[in-house]
Amino acid sequence: MHMSAKVHMARTSKYNNENTALYSLKPKWRAGLYIRLSREDGDRAESESVSSQRAILQKFVDDNPEITFSDYYIDDGWSGTDFERPSFCRMLADVTGKKINCVVVKDLSRFGRNYVESGKYLETVFPLFDVRFIAVNDGVDSYANPQSMNNVIVPFKNIINDEYCRDISVKVRSALDIRRRQGKFIGSFAAYGYKKDPLDHSRLIIDETAAQTVREIFQKFLSGHSIMGIARELNARAIPNPSAYKVRSGLNCVKSGTLWCDATVRRILKNEVYIGNLVQKKNEVISHKLHVCKPVSEQNRIRVENTHEAIICVEDFEKARALLARDTRISPTSKTLSVFSGFIKCADCGRAMQKRTVKQPYKTYDYYVCSTYKKSRQSCSKHAVRSDELEKTVLAFLNKYIGVAVDFDRLAKLVEASQKTQKATVKIDEELKKCEREIAKIKGNILDLYPDYKDGIIDREQYFALKERYENSVNTLEATVESFKAQLEKVKDGKVGGNEFISTFKKHSGLAVLTREVVVELIENIYIQADGGIEIHLKFKDSYNAAREYFSESKNQTAAIDKKVIK
Repeated sequence: MHMSAKVHMARTSKYNNENTALYSLKPKWRAGLYIRLSREDGDRAESESVSSQRAILQKFVDDNPEITFSDYYIDDGWSGTDFERPSFCRMLADVTGKKINCVVVKDLSRFGRNYVESGKYLETVFPLFDVRFIAVNDGVDSYANPQSMNNVIVPFKNIINDEYCRDISVKVRSALDIRRRQGKFIGSFAAYGYKKDPLDHSRLIIDETAAQTVREIFQKFLSGHSIMGIARELNARAIPNPSAYKVRSGLNCVKSGTLWCDATVRRILKNEVYIGNLVQKKNEVISHKLHVCKPVSEQNRIRVENTHEAIICVEDFEKARALLARDTRISPTSKTLSVFSGFIKCADCGRAMQKRTVKQPYKTYDYYVCSTYKKSRQSCSKHAVRSDELEKTVLAFLNKYIGVAVDFDRLAKLVEASQKTQKATVKIDEELKKCEREIAKIKGNILDLYPDYKDGIIDREQYFALKERYENSVNTLEATVESFKAQLEKVKDGKVGGNEFISTFKKHSGLAVLTREVVVELIENIYIQADGGIEIHLKFKDSYNAAREYFSESKNQTAAIDKKVIK
């Protein structure tokens, strides 16, 4: 071959080799650089860790000319336990859209901390779309080093990352439960009527503006207003509902309308926070992997009393809770409940009585009828009673027992002033303390027996015989102590300050008009019999009987009081 031809071929070969080398250096991989950081990883907001990850990934791309940078995907503040992260989802869309074909992360924990989900993407999704996966610090590269993906190290590290997250979740839950049991508030937002103390965010203080609305809700409900009627009135006065009030107060709360509804009013009436109690952990996340909340049963919630100043007194709260449990349905157009709504029942079937109105040319009156009878006349009888007649009967009945309470109060003062009673009380108290001292002494003797037995001072039979004798003496004395305590309790129950029947009924002395507040406070239920008879069950039956027994033992000073037993 001619020399010039050989030179030409050599030059051509060299040129082709240079072109091949240049072609091989052209970027083949369009990389998405994924960065994730969450609180569980020590988040400090777009933090040094995010910046650090960004620098590590960018340097890796710069050092590998076959990889070209396409986009950053940053999930700052997102947990790795699930993959419903905004930037991760955007990255997946770019993978399926062929915008990127390479995913680069700092390490496997940045990709995710869910062992099952991480394995699904690394072993199924990415290979399906021919996506190269690189975890820089873990030395994982599905293209340059396929073996790094196929060995046991990758799933093992994913398990470790998953376990780390589970461990953190358990510790966080335990820490939160400890704070809850200490009576510290850990919610994002305080309940309507309260705000977080600026000096201690785990403590609630009263927000007087909203608290006034809470007081009004309770007052109106106890005075006979319906829940829907209360909501309508608040809306008519343009009072913002709890979520709107939070937004107006500058809190970062999602606004869900400005109107009150019956559910909101009912929730306030049932919330123990207004009597100074914190009931927390009402919901909990199912697991660290499944971020879905489920309700916690009543007995497993964490309840701490007297953690902050109350807005509503306990008595009013308990009345409201009792009323909520009653059937107090009314017509949609009505704002208030009738005086007896929820308290009148059929004596035979036990169902609530329905109120009906009769309109005649010269008069209009209301009456109550059995709801079962209204639906099926074969199931029960009418059990009807006029409303005005019922009010007269109930008013007279209540005044009768109000008089009894006043008499009890007078007798209590006389009995308490009696020197004889005082001496008897002192004597019982002295005997009680004497028994308690004797019990302590005998228990000390029991403790001393064992050393004597071990030292050989007494033998085994003597030890068990003496121990049994001492224990029998303790049992006898403890029974005597309980008897003395019961006697003192009777004295206490008979006193004005210790008897609910007396203290509650006597404050209504001179009752002239029957109101719903009085019915709620004094009456348990009213039963209407088939013949129209009225059976009234009052509250504080046990307190009434305790007072009667006390005064009966005090020289029968209850002779002037009506002997009829309260129902």
